[in-house]
Amino acid sequence: MSWFYENIGYRFKYVYNSIKNIIRWFPIIWKDRDYDDWYIYTILETKLKHQAKYIGDRDRHTRAKRDAEIMMTCVRLIQKIKEEEYDSEWMDYHNSEYNWLDIPERPDRKLLDIQLVDERFDEYFLTYPSDYRRVINNSNNQIFKFGDDLNDRENKQRIAMNMGIVRQERARKLLFKLLERNINCWWE
Repeated sequence: MSWFYENIGYRFKYVYNSIKNIIRWFPIIWKDRDYDDWYIYTILETKLKHQAKYIGDRDRHTRAKRDAEIMMTCVRLIQKIKEEEYDSEWMDYHNSEYNWLDIPERPDRKLLDIQLVDERFDEYFLTYPSDYRRVINNSNNQIFKFGDDLNDRENKQRIAMNMGIVRQERARKLLFKLLERNINCWWE
């Protein structure tokens, strides 16, 4: 029996695993497109899920369970990055009113008018004080420029928007730092 497996059986297992991989990756590859980072993250997320399950279930080395946990942390970060959770979190701290206005010289077009009704940006700033300080201290390098009056509603909104960008960037850097530190150890 050992001669059979050594000379023929492993080839059947190789073919079986290859076919299994084609089937489980087919939906991901089918939906893959080359024009957005979302698809790169989806492929990486899927690979990490598969590898975390494989290494975690087999538990063949002392760090296997921990490695699987780190991989799943990366998966959760990827999901948050893909959905731009950190970038849009500031939106939970305000209410706006949206109105479509007529343009007299262009009756076929409308103009979107957004009015800030109320905001709780101070609560957002207190939730993430280090990000708030980072944005305030680096005001020249921010995408959304704001003035000197930090209590002005428009300035607060721009600061909050910049904080979202900073938080999103930190999540992306954390993901790649975790990958850089650990990926060479993720093998069986």
